[in-house]
Amino acid sequence: MKIIVSGSLAYDRIMDFPGYFKEHILPEKIHVLNVCFQVNDMKEKFGGTAGNIAYALTLMGQTPFISATIGRDYHRYFEWLKKNGISTEYIRIIEDEFTAGAYITTDRADNQITGFHPGAMKYSSALAFDRLDPRDTLVIVSPGNLEDMVKYPDLCKARGIPFIFDPGQSLPMLPTEELVRAIEGCRLLIANDYELDLILCKTGMNKEALLKRASAVIVTLGEMGSRLFTPGGEISIPPAKPKAVKDPTGAGDSYRGGLISGLVKGLAIEQCAWMGSVCASFAVECYGTQEYRFNSEEFNKRFNGVPD
Repeated sequence: MKIIVSGSLAYDRIMDFPGYFKEHILPEKIHVLNVCFQVNDMKEKFGGTAGNIAYALTLMGQTPFISATIGRDYHRYFEWLKKNGISTEYIRIIEDEFTAGAYITTDRADNQITGFHPGAMKYSSALAFDRLDPRDTLVIVSPGNLEDMVKYPDLCKARGIPFIFDPGQSLPMLPTEELVRAIEGCRLLIANDYELDLILCKTGMNKEALLKRASAVIVTLGEMGSRLFTPGGEISIPPAKPKAVKDPTGAGDSYRGGLISGLVKGLAIEQCAWMGSVCASFAVECYGTQEYRFNSEEFNKRFNGVPD
C-alpha cells in the first residue's frame, strides 16, 4: 500500500543556554524586553512532522512518500532522506524560500524559547491526487501547510481514499467549520489529551458526537500510553518501556509511524496502537526526532514484552 505523509519538513536548530532565563528577564521591564542569550553550541537536526513520521515508517519496513514543501536549502535534507531510503518524488521545492526552521533555546531548567520561521511551508505541496489509486493508498494529514490540511481531507473523500487526520499544533489556526469538515469521514483522528480537549471545545462536540464523524479516535498520553476510542468502547494502550528517556520530542510522530505500519498490514487497531507505543519508546532514547534506530529483532523483542 502507498502511504502518503502530508505535513512539514523543517530544520531544527537546537541551542543550549548555560544559565536560567529568569535571571535575565526583569518582570517589571517585560513591556520593553530586550535581551540576548549567548548559547554554548548549536545542533542542527532534521525535523518536521512529515519527515519524522516517514522516518519512523521506514524503520518499520514501509516505503512512505512525503508530501511537503522544502526551500532552496533542501540539499542536506534530501541527502538524509536518500540515505534512509525515503522518496523525494512528492516533495515540492520552493526556490524563493528557505526550508521551515525551528530555533529552540533551552536553559538549565529546561525552559524553552522557540522561534519558528515557516518559509517554504507557506506554500501547498500540490499533491496530485489523480495519480493515487484509492484501493491502494492511505494518506495521513499532519501539521504543515494550512491549505493542505483543509483541502486534502476533502480531496481524499472525493476520491474514496482513506485518510488519517492529525491536526496537532495547527489546531488553534484551523477555523471550526473547516476542522469539523476535515474530521468528517476520517479513518482515524489522532490527538494528544490537550489537543482533544481543544477539539471538543472548538467544535462543541463530545466524544460520542466525534465518533459519529471519525471511525476511531486515538489520544496519546505521553509516558502514560494512549487511549483508543471506538463506537464499541474505550481501550487503554500501555506505554512501552524505553531503556532511558533522553528527549521526548518527536515521540508522537514516531508513534504515528508505528501505528500506521500496523494499519497497512491490516492488523487490529489496538495492536496497531501498541506498535505505535513501541516505536515511540525507541525515539525517546535519543536526542532529536530522527536519530533513533532499531531493527526488526529489537522491535519484536520489545513488542512482545521481553526485557532488554
